[in-house]
Amino acid sequence: MIVPALWEQQTFIDKGGPEIVQQMYAFQDKKQRPICLIPEVTGLVQETYKSDWSRRERDPKRVFYVSRCYRYERPQAGRYREFTQVGIELLGGSAPHDREEVERLLTEALSAVGVRYELDREVKRGLGYYVEDGFEARCPQLGAQQQVAGGGRYAEGIGWALGLDRLLLALGEP
Repeated sequence: MIVPALWEQQTFIDKGGPEIVQQMYAFQDKKQRPICLIPEVTGLVQETYKSDWSRRERDPKRVFYVSRCYRYERPQAGRYREFTQVGIELLGGSAPHDREEVERLLTEALSAVGVRYELDREVKRGLGYYVEDGFEARCPQLGAQQQVAGGGRYAEGIGWALGLDRLLLALGEP
């Protein structure tokens, strides 16, 4: 899936909560509409699915994306204002085995690149759209910013996103 770099602010406020505004590069377009550089992709995928795909496509729908994201945060090791997010989403499915499939895809991807990680399957995720405990992959060798991937179930489906920049740090790449 190819996602735009600019999107309506309200999508991310609705999905992530009002506190996300402090992390967004937000401004108005020429028609005075509030837009932003996308701070993450999952909320945008959910919105696109609700407005477009669910009317055209059969469920479940599996998608992946690689996108640049932007957050107005204090830069530090493993936390950047511009970063690459890689993710998969299983949209429209609600079968119990969906979570197993999604987690398996994450663990297979991390194992395939040879990174040392720990998977926590019972995490309270920080974004408001999650409807149950999520999961996170952490690389303890990264110190304070050790989360390289995270995900969980939301109303429209289940999926995960991985911070490519942080994964490269964990692999010892510059």
